[in-house]
Amino acid sequence: MKSGVYQFLVGCFAALGSFLFGYDLGVIAEVVASDSFVSLFLQKDANSRSGTVVALFTGGCFLGALGAGFSDRLGRRGTILMACCIFVVGGIIQTAGVAIAMLYLGRLIAGIGVGFLTMIIPIFQSEISHRKIRGRITSLQQLFNALGQIFATWISYGCYVTWTGTGNSKEWRIPLAIQIIPALFLGGLIYLFPESPRWLCDHDMADQGLKNLAKLHAYGDIHDPYVVAEYELIQAQIAEEHATKHKTYLDLFRNWPNLRRTIITMMIQASCQMTGISAIQYFSPQIFRQIGIPTSTTLMLSAVNAIIAFAGTSVCILVIDNIGRRPLEIYGSAIMAVTYIINAIIIKLYPSSSTNTGAHWAFIVMTWLFNFVFFITGGPLSWAIPAELFGTAMRTKGVSAGAMTSFAFNTMIGQVTPIAVSAIGWKYYVVFIVCNVTNGLFFWAFLPETKGLNLEDMDALFYESPTFVPGSNWKPSSHVEQSAKDIAEQEKQTASVYGKSGKAAALPAIERVEDMRQNTDKA
Repeated sequence: MKSGVYQFLVGCFAALGSFLFGYDLGVIAEVVASDSFVSLFLQKDANSRSGTVVALFTGGCFLGALGAGFSDRLGRRGTILMACCIFVVGGIIQTAGVAIAMLYLGRLIAGIGVGFLTMIIPIFQSEISHRKIRGRITSLQQLFNALGQIFATWISYGCYVTWTGTGNSKEWRIPLAIQIIPALFLGGLIYLFPESPRWLCDHDMADQGLKNLAKLHAYGDIHDPYVVAEYELIQAQIAEEHATKHKTYLDLFRNWPNLRRTIITMMIQASCQMTGISAIQYFSPQIFRQIGIPTSTTLMLSAVNAIIAFAGTSVCILVIDNIGRRPLEIYGSAIMAVTYIINAIIIKLYPSSSTNTGAHWAFIVMTWLFNFVFFITGGPLSWAIPAELFGTAMRTKGVSAGAMTSFAFNTMIGQVTPIAVSAIGWKYYVVFIVCNVTNGLFFWAFLPETKGLNLEDMDALFYESPTFVPGSNWKPSSHVEQSAKDIAEQEKQTASVYGKSGKAAALPAIERVEDMRQNTDKA
């Protein structure tokens, strides 16, 4: 199996954690709209309670993302296992819910598990990936999120049409119970896959780190020149980080390079939520009702929307490492703003009392277009970019800060949307129009391109490149491919010294790296 394919498959398995997040995003719209759920839990304060059911999950995600920032000692796999166990407990409580308090508690606990998962998975994916395909592998986080939504929306739609009007709680219990299955699968098998080489090197397990790096990139050959060159680059950065001992949340704000990437990370996550995607995902029945589309039709349309999301993310995976991050974020924001402008006009001119079928379809098509563009651009990149901006020492803290920002804004959207839709209708869309426009301007001005860079190049990028990005011609000083060629050439020279006995090749790769560094220093 080619090394790139192996990395991709490992990234796919880890992304099952994101499947759980996507499933919950898709399932909750049906749950809060089902007859049985409404009769059991939403007979009073319906808007507030439905908003709380949504918001407690994302609030739990915030707490999980915060906790994940302190999980470094567990390793990437250990954190994933712990998160799956937490999620299963929350899923069981939700499924067995007989009082609104049980739903609240189950949603909060499941959210904590998802918060851990969505923070650690893109880190794990970025740390096992070759720089030339890193964007594709970290975008799997969003692809499986979309896949989870597909399963959730179609399962929810099937349960809705089967049990609606019967008062049977299977209408919402079955969709909630199914989410437990992939969590058990992910947690039970994660230790069959290699730990992050960078995490191992950072925790004094360099020998195993080298072996895992070779397994991921060179069929297990620890003497492969590219593996040796990348290992040397990783070790150099970790040695520098250990000398400074900067690993706390406060270190994200101690100097401008760290503060700059922290601001970018938090802005990327906040802007992702302020595109309006969560409002549509969580409360599509209420939003579509504004234009007279019934709930049953809305749930079917949401199921189609999930397929479109999967298609959009698939496109992102194909193009991200060719086009780059900046163009996708900038142009995606502009197109999403246009779709919201059109839909705001449609809702204003054709309210729920309208029977204009053309207006209905125009609204649906614009929503589908928004979703397609979001999942090509802002959706996958909101996880892919933060996971690659920080060095090994600060990566968990930096991505954690971004994830907390995402879930904080997600929670706010969950609380505000049902109330805002009822109170101001189409005017709520103006908020997202403004945000999409300002998002694009921010990315144009301040987001540097990270396509093709090694993770170990990011410190130099933020220390050396200008804050205002347009016009910058910054280039990295490290060149792994060239270093690999140099190492291969040095091996040939060393082999000629030892003769044809192969003794040089028998030297441990770590010792060979040190020998090569010393020879380079002497030269």
